[in-house]
Amino acid sequence: MINLGIIGYRNHAQRLIKIIENNSKAELQFIYHPSKIINDKRETNNILDLFKCDGIIIASPNHTHLEYIIKLLKKNNLKIFCEKPPVNNEENLKILENLSLKEKRRIFFNFNFRFSDLSKKIEIQKKSMELEKIIQINIISTHGLAFKKEYKNSWRSDGKNNLHNILDTVAIHYIDLMNFHFGKINSSIYIPKLNSKTGTSFDTAQITLDYDNVITNIFTSYAAPMIHEISMIGINGQITFKDDFICVYSPRDNYDENGNFVKPNMKSKNSFSLEQDYEDSLKNSINFFINTVEKKEYFDLHHFESSISTTREIIKFHKLNNDISNS
Repeated sequence: MINLGIIGYRNHAQRLIKIIENNSKAELQFIYHPSKIINDKRETNNILDLFKCDGIIIASPNHTHLEYIIKLLKKNNLKIFCEKPPVNNEENLKILENLSLKEKRRIFFNFNFRFSDLSKKIEIQKKSMELEKIIQINIISTHGLAFKKEYKNSWRSDGKNNLHNILDTVAIHYIDLMNFHFGKINSSIYIPKLNSKTGTSFDTAQITLDYDNVITNIFTSYAAPMIHEISMIGINGQITFKDDFICVYSPRDNYDENGNFVKPNMKSKNSFSLEQDYEDSLKNSINFFINTVEKKEYFDLHHFESSISTTREIIKFHKLNNDISNS
């Protein structure tokens, strides 16, 4: 049994707490907040209590991540699970890049879509004859969080510290997933909007990423109805993830009686919930961290380097948008 602590206690942190509580290999010893009193016997305002643990989960506001990482690294062999994004500016990114190899391998950043079934299916389709070759991916992930009462005064809506909040909390997962599968980004477009007029941070973002062989569009919003849909288009067909089903349409060469192209036939239809896949990937990611801590192992450096690469792209979006706004 390993002992864990967590920094944060609401919203996403609460999700992580429940996953930890259901893992037989770990016990959550401390829930840390620097000042608030939480109605939980595991609550502490003393950060030194966290040094008694084998691993710590950082689920605090994005701009506080580096501060906690640096403090926790002072305890030898303590492993760190940090929510994405690792940091939100170039100066802090350079600090992470300059950590020692051993320190880097003690940190795991939670890009949990790498542990999803969606990720596995993208990998399969990259080699499948159903699509032959993926040329475009379209992702829509929206819901109405910005219209909930608690959103207005939350850290997510605080434009001073989290201006690009929808990019940093939602879109970043899909950017990382695309980078993970398709490599270096050749060019990109980022268009943020504040549609709800709630708070001062952007609640909507449209992102286009151009890779060598694939173009991806990612639309995320806290100011829209609940929509979670993904479409992958290949030269020989299409795959859709929608309404709790994955549907494969293939082959391309399907004609009507006049010899005109018509939509490919549905080749298969199977149950697949993107919402459940997200929950499962989050559980898989936490379990991966717990298993690594339990074995007293270090994380593969590739995880750290991939996280840094995705974060660099996010910071580029921040800077580009800020430069345009100030010009």
